[in-house]
Formats: sequence, structure tokens, C-alpha cells
Amino acid sequence: MYKRTAFLTLFLTACTMLASGQAMKMDKSKRPSPPAQTQCTFPDGKTIHVDYSSPRMRGRKIFGGLVPYGQVWRAGANEATTFVVNTDVMVGDKDVPAGNYTLFTLPNANSWQLIVSKKTGEWGIPYPGESYDFTRTGMTVSRTQAPVEDFTISFDQNGGKCTLQMDWENTRASVDITEKK
Repeated sequence: MYKRTAFLTLFLTACTMLASGQAMKMDKSKRPSPPAQTQCTFPDGKTIHVDYSSPRMRGRKIFGGLVPYGQVWRAGANEATTFVVNTDVMVGDKDVPAGNYTLFTLPNANSWQLIVSKKTGEWGIPYPGESYDFTRTGMTVSRTQAPVEDFTISFDQNGGKCTLQMDWENTRASVDITEKK
């Protein structure tokens, strides 16, 4: 009888934990790094769409600390950051055809690279490696006017150009994206 009760208790505990885990997976907005998205639309209606998770600073040193310089970073948290373009674009000075990609970055104190990876559908870490890189391009690095608590990817649209911006802590890394005609 004792073995049956112990087994039943263990089974019910496991079921409760599994159900709790499934509930957290279903409601991603309850995560410490909730999902976020941004989009830019070119004048002809073609779009760039980015889905990412937005970690919080919470008093931590981010760049050069939590996110080490000189190491590939997943540009967010949780699932990998997706980059979907339905038109051929120039990301910085690099051609990127319409398609689905994953974004990573290589941050340094004064320079960043944006990595557009061909591998999609993976968790944000580990980085799949250079053999999956579609391209890498330089990003402009500047300081934000005020500290940024939530990691944010956004677009600044100016005419036919969408400037991708990644803001967190006191850093902004950006790169221009234009539609290829």
C-alpha cells in the first residue's frame, strides 16, 4: 500500500509540474522576457517583420557584463529572434533575398555586427555557427539618451528606408535596411 501511495503522490506531483510548465509555455506574456514584435512597411507595401523576446535590465550590467563583448548574442531571450522579409533587401551593404532568417549580433564596445542566419526555428542559444550565416554587416553604435530597461527592437522609417534599432541599457545598435529594386 505504501508503494502505491508514494507512486500516486509522485505521479500527481509530476502531472501538476507538467501542467504548470505547459501553462507557462502557452502564456508567453507571463515570462520574465515576454514576446515582442516590430514591423516596417516599405512604400510599396512590402514588409520586414521581427519577432523577439524582450529581457529586462533589472539593475544588471548588460553590455560587457551579462552580454559579453566579442561573443555572439541572440539579440533577445528565449526563442531565437526571427527576421522575415517578403521582398529582397539590402541590410547595410549586404544583399538579403526575401525569406525567413534568424538574427544574432556580435557586440563590442564601439562596434557591432548584425548576423543574418539561414538556420531558423531554433531556440536562441547556442549560436548555430558561422556555417549557417547568410551574411554579416556592421551596425552603428551610439548611446541612448536615457537608460532603456526593456530590450527593444524597433524601426525608424524614413522614406524608403527602414532603420533597424536595438536598444538596451545605454546602447543603441542600428543598421539601415532598404528595399532592392
